[in-house]
Amino acid sequence: MPIIIGYAVVIISALAGYVLSGGYLAVLFQPLELLIIGGTAIGAFIVSNEIKVIKATLKALGQLFKKSKYNKALYLTLINLMYTILTKIRQNGGLSIEADIDNPKESELFKQYPLILANPQICDFITDYLRLMISGNMDVYEIEALMNEEIETNAHELEKPVDAISSVGDGLPAFGIVAAVMGVINTLAQADRPASELGELIAHAMVGTFLGILLAYGFVSPLAALLKQKNANTIKILECTKVMLIASMHEYAPQICIEFGRKTIFTNERPTFFELEKYIQEVKEKNTNQAENS
Repeated sequence: MPIIIGYAVVIISALAGYVLSGGYLAVLFQPLELLIIGGTAIGAFIVSNEIKVIKATLKALGQLFKKSKYNKALYLTLINLMYTILTKIRQNGGLSIEADIDNPKESELFKQYPLILANPQICDFITDYLRLMISGNMDVYEIEALMNEEIETNAHELEKPVDAISSVGDGLPAFGIVAAVMGVINTLAQADRPASELGELIAHAMVGTFLGILLAYGFVSPLAALLKQKNANTIKILECTKVMLIASMHEYAPQICIEFGRKTIFTNERPTFFELEKYIQEVKEKNTNQAENS
């Protein structure tokens, strides 16, 4: 919805200013100019990107119009899951969660946290590094370095669609100039026509420059900026998970580990200390009641 509202503001502002200054809307309706600009931009996009990047970009564009899943509810669920796992390890040893991390979809522990199971990236990150921690063959610094490398790799991968969209946005003004120049060429080829008709042809040609700039800075480039912000949310939740796991390897108590993780969350999604404490207590009571009923 915010994207639609933003686009509406861009269109209304541009057209209202044009009309109020005495312009005619019919002059701006140039579908052939749009064909030249849009077609050349799409062609350049295809040429400049690998197939996997094109697919990732199209998928990312679809995600832009959906509400972000990285909200306070997801972070609360993640922190509670980590608290439960780390507490179980502390009380019963690492082997007590081996069956859970080997097959999280069938694990009764993980089934209590459907938001995590619905996000394979987070779930895999947790289970992969818990498996390495349990194996005991790597020290905390080696695992932390590996985590940083994986997070950096994910960040680079997420940036590719951003770069692809940004490149299209940067190229649109130039493609608008191409459309305008082609219109001027067409006008000069008909120089024997009356001055009023030539003026109309030149006006049509100039619409190409207008459309190229408007599409670039009013429509495409903002999408790249929004996607970059959404990517930051994806990376942040991995960093939050990393901090909690590393704190556990340094043998901090589970309550301290999750507090470390809470502090890394962006302030808009970060639960307060008391919200987190209340949430964990509610989940504990719920799990206790379920165990008694079963």
